Amino acid sequence: MKQYIKPIISCLIVWTCMVFSSCEKYLDKDPETNISEKEAFKNFTNFQGFTEELYNCIVNFSNNYWTNSFNWGEDEITSTAGNFHFIHKIDDGNFWGWQSEFDGWGSGWMNQSDFTTSTSQDNRFNKDLWNAAWYGIRKANIGLANMDKMTDATPEERNLVKGQLLFFRAWFHHRLMEYFGGLPYIDYVLPSAGAVRLPRLKYSECADKAAADFRAAADLLPVNWDNTAPGRRTLGKNALRINKIMALAYLGKNYLWAGSPLMNYESTGSRTYNAEYCKKAAAAFAELLNLTEGGTTQYSLVAFANYYKNFYTTGEGWALPGSSEAIFRGPYYSANNSNWGTSKQYTPVVISEGDLKFTPTANYVDNYGMKNGLPIPDITKADAESGYDPQFPWKNRDPRFYNDIVFDGVKFVQGAIPNVNEQGNRYANLYTGGSYRDVGTGSRTGYVLRKFIPITANKYDNGYDWGYNLHIYVPYMRLADVYLMYAEAALMGYNSPTGKDPAFSKNAVEAINVIRARAGVDAVNPKFLNSTEAFLQEVRRERAVELAFEGHRFNDLRRWLLLIQQPYTLKKSVEFDRTGTFNTADPTQNKVANLREVTLLERNFSEKHYWLPLKNNDVNMYAEFKQNPGW
Repeated sequence: MKQYIKPIISCLIVWTCMVFSSCEKYLDKDPETNISEKEAFKNFTNFQGFTEELYNCIVNFSNNYWTNSFNWGEDEITSTAGNFHFIHKIDDGNFWGWQSEFDGWGSGWMNQSDFTTSTSQDNRFNKDLWNAAWYGIRKANIGLANMDKMTDATPEERNLVKGQLLFFRAWFHHRLMEYFGGLPYIDYVLPSAGAVRLPRLKYSECADKAAADFRAAADLLPVNWDNTAPGRRTLGKNALRINKIMALAYLGKNYLWAGSPLMNYESTGSRTYNAEYCKKAAAAFAELLNLTEGGTTQYSLVAFANYYKNFYTTGEGWALPGSSEAIFRGPYYSANNSNWGTSKQYTPVVISEGDLKFTPTANYVDNYGMKNGLPIPDITKADAESGYDPQFPWKNRDPRFYNDIVFDGVKFVQGAIPNVNEQGNRYANLYTGGSYRDVGTGSRTGYVLRKFIPITANKYDNGYDWGYNLHIYVPYMRLADVYLMYAEAALMGYNSPTGKDPAFSKNAVEAINVIRARAGVDAVNPKFLNSTEAFLQEVRRERAVELAFEGHRFNDLRRWLLLIQQPYTLKKSVEFDRTGTFNTADPTQNKVANLREVTLLERNFSEKHYWLPLKNNDVNMYAEFKQNPGW
């Protein structure tokens, strides 16, 4: 914050054809190349060029380093080959580790010591949330302060520029608030000299200001840039540009977060949901869903057969993943780099490259219930109601289980394995003592993640080689998330599983069932519809399954005030023996014995762990910018 809260005033340049440079490089230019403020902001091309740099402040959290840590709840654990990712510091309760000064290798996507926004520098290692957010807020405010200089422009062009600037100002604040709580909401250009003494606001106060910006942005922006005169100049290149759908989506998320127990507790002292904020969230999501369900937008849920396209493309000439479902993503400039480490960080070293592996915890995989829509009460016990049988634990599960998770016996290597001594690794040996279970370079938990990579991403099938054009990008938000957030907001705003926004046809249960139906899972069982609390548990389980490993779980557990509670502090493995005849054609038919779960670690958290600590250099700037409690 300290680096960006006051400087960056002089970044006023003419850009053309949506090409831009960093402020630092601009300030190094010969003085004779400087352009006046009037010239820099006078028309759409110049002003849009200024605005475009904000897109390069969207950090690609899923591809920020060689291997990428972005699941910090109880959902994931790494092999023991490495201990340098932030996830290890979180497991130890050391939340200072998000800061580069407390983490020698650079701290990942939260904070880098050599931050840059330049698009001419596409090194993903140089992008981070902390620096990019403060930089982006300042830049957005500079742009908004100079809107009066945009004289050579149509009203539509002015609305497009102003809408983007308002969105980004709100979005960067919202992203910081998610991790640090209420902050100063900076909505004007701070002076480059003199004291700054902006106090931290309550979370609700910050959220109200962000909501005003998101709402104004939604009112100014089109659903689809292709249908605007400026957008027609860049047809085929507008998918990532900020639009009404994105603004409504984050307006709703901003309100739902403000209404969640952690944020409401910070604001009011109450550990419950704030119903009024939830109603406002439901209204924003309803406005969005009315548009998308009307069939006139570019957004829709992808068919389950194409579910993978939300996260990766292969054999499509490096096409950006996301399909019609991704609502918010950032730019990516070097496609092959997107799979360099990511495509190898999930599969055990016996069939892949690189030692460090990220694997789903067994207790998190337990969230994947049965195809009939019922949860599994205890993975070690038979359940007559759901039909779960611990002797056949992979049978009749939620189809997303098979899409996301590699379990014991799955055929992993599809093609030839030249070395006869390695042919036994064709099928996933994830039973206790199996070849995939090396704690250093394989799965510590008995499961492997495949959600973000094709099954061919291994050293035998070579699915991650250059020629396969494997491009991986996990989106910040997709349409399925909107349905789930609407369901939660409508439930808690109207205190009923059948709660709904008056302007939308679907209630909370129906919104959940849209997502389940897409995956081929039965609707929510009536037994969960007798109370708000009973249905809330299914809403939360549905988020755990549908959005699994997409970077949401840590913040969900925090905002629900569950992060420091058991069983959410535990990370477990599943242990079992193979028994009977091994079925290579259908691994769900394989029988197991001695199924049990073993705790690998328990995180020792306290109340202070609900918020990340701010940087000491920043909280020492002035008394009104206080450190988070306990840090």
